[in-house]
Amino acid sequence: MPKQYWLMKSEPDDVSFDDVLASKNQTTSWYGVRNYQARNFMRDAMQVGDGVLFYHSSCAVPGIAGIAEIASTPYPDATQFDPASPYYDAKATAENPRWTGIDVRAVKQGRYVELKELRSHPELENMRLLAKGSRLSVMPVEADEWRFILKLIG
Repeated sequence: MPKQYWLMKSEPDDVSFDDVLASKNQTTSWYGVRNYQARNFMRDAMQVGDGVLFYHSSCAVPGIAGIAEIASTPYPDATQFDPASPYYDAKATAENPRWTGIDVRAVKQGRYVELKELRSHPELENMRLLAKGSRLSVMPVEADEWRFILKLIG
């Protein structure tokens, strides 16, 4: 049983849950996070085995695409050092990296649960994802929210 639970947003045009399922070891590197609070969750709080709701964002129908887990300890996000990357950070150095990556492994693909449906359940009314102005790409999920969503996914 996971110790903690997270929701991690990915744009499916960049990395979709199907892409992760099709990849070697069904694992992907989570890179490009450039918000300090989201980075701190990844760097300081996530542990191998924690549960992840893999969320598709910035698409026609945002929603939870599958269940994943944290598959590595945090490490410096290599994209911060690459001048050709849209995630390049000129202030980051190998000696003092600013941004964190972490590996995420696909666990289960159930039915796609749309954002619209999540909003319709009173059991999820306090979920961070559904708060007004919530834009974080990585956020904690409460244990009761996790259990309810697992039932929705099937």
